Amino acid sequence: MQASKEAVLTLQDGTTFKGFSFGYDGPAAGEVVFNTAMTGYPESLTDPSYEGQILVTTFPQLGNYGVPPAGGTETLEDHYEGSRIHCRAIIAQDYSFHQSHWLADRSLAQWLQEEKIPGIYGIDTRALTKHLRQFGSMLGKITIEGGEDVDFYDPNAENLIALTSCPEPVVYTAIGIKPEPLTLPLASDAEGRKTVVLVDCGIKHNIIRCLLSRGVRVVRVPWDYDFTALPYDGLFISNGPGNPDFASVTVDHIRKAMEREQPICGICMGNQLLAKAAGASTYKLKYGHRSHNQPVRQCGTDRCFVTSQNHGFAVDDKSLPQEWEALFVNMNDGTNEGIRHKSRPYFSAQFHPEASSGPRDTEFLFDEFIKLL
Repeated sequence: MQASKEAVLTLQDGTTFKGFSFGYDGPAAGEVVFNTAMTGYPESLTDPSYEGQILVTTFPQLGNYGVPPAGGTETLEDHYEGSRIHCRAIIAQDYSFHQSHWLADRSLAQWLQEEKIPGIYGIDTRALTKHLRQFGSMLGKITIEGGEDVDFYDPNAENLIALTSCPEPVVYTAIGIKPEPLTLPLASDAEGRKTVVLVDCGIKHNIIRCLLSRGVRVVRVPWDYDFTALPYDGLFISNGPGNPDFASVTVDHIRKAMEREQPICGICMGNQLLAKAAGASTYKLKYGHRSHNQPVRQCGTDRCFVTSQNHGFAVDDKSLPQEWEALFVNMNDGTNEGIRHKSRPYFSAQFHPEASSGPRDTEFLFDEFIKLL
C-alpha cells in the first residue's frame, strides 16, 4: 500500500473533496476546471492555456504511461506544449504508481514534485465534475495534511496572456534549428520561404511545429509587440489563457493589420481576438470546453469534426459585423467555434487543429492558411 498524505480540495462555495497527495506536498489555488479527455496529461499540464487553473481529469486513471523526457529547446519542446507546467494542480480519481511506456523517463509524480505542482487522487471526480457543470467553474484551493493554508486565487482577474507570452521576438526557419533573435529590418528569407508573423498569446508549441513542417519561416513575437511594420506574407494569432479583454493592445494591432488585406488565421484565443478586432464581443462560458471529443460542424455544410479544445471564453455570434460570419459551430451547445470574413482571407478556429493532445481531424486548416500566402 502506497503511503500518501491526505489532501483536501476546497471550492469557493464551501464544498470539500478529500483525497491523497501524489505530487508536490504543498498548497495551491486557482480556477477549478475539468477535462474529459482520456489521454494527454503531459500536453495538458504544459499547455499555457491552463495557466492558473486546477485541472480535474474525468478519466478514472492518471499516470499509467509516465511522462516523456524534456527535449528540443526552451522555445520549442519536442514532447511538451510549453517549457514548464502551467496548471496549478491536477486531480484524478486514481493514480498509477507504476508507469509503463517506451518514451517515459520518469513518473508523473516525480515530474510534479520537481516542478512543485500538487497532485491529488482518491477524489470522486465524477461528483466533482457534476458539481462544476451545475454551478460552473469556480475558484478552489488545495491543502495537504500538516501543511499551510492558502488564499483563493482568481486567474481571470490577471493578464495571463502577458504572463505566458514570449519575452522577445525570435525567428524559426525549421524544426531542429535553433531560433535566432529578430533583427531589424527583417530581410527576405534566404531560402525563399514565406514569412508568417506568429503573435504569441500563450502558444502551444505544436502550432509552431505545424507551421514549420509546412515550409514557412516563423517570426514569433510577444502578445503586445507592434508587428504591423514588419514585412510578412501572413499573420497567425495563437491560443492563450484567460480573459481576452486583457489583450486590447493585440486587438489594436490586428485591426491595423487588417488594412493590409493579407491572410490572417487564429486559434482559440486567436479566434476571440480576431473577432474583437472585427468589432464583435466575447463572454465567459459556464464551465468551458476542455476535451478531445468536442464535435463541431462547418457552417453551411454537413461536415462535422471531432476536435481538441481548451477554452473558457467564447465569441458572441450575434455581435459579428455584417461582413463576417461563423465558420464552425459546436454541436453540443451551439456556441461559436470559428469565424471568417466573407471576402477577405481572414479566418479562425476556436478549437485546436494542431491537437497535441487529441484528434488531428482538423489539421488541414494549417494547409488552408498556407495556400492563402
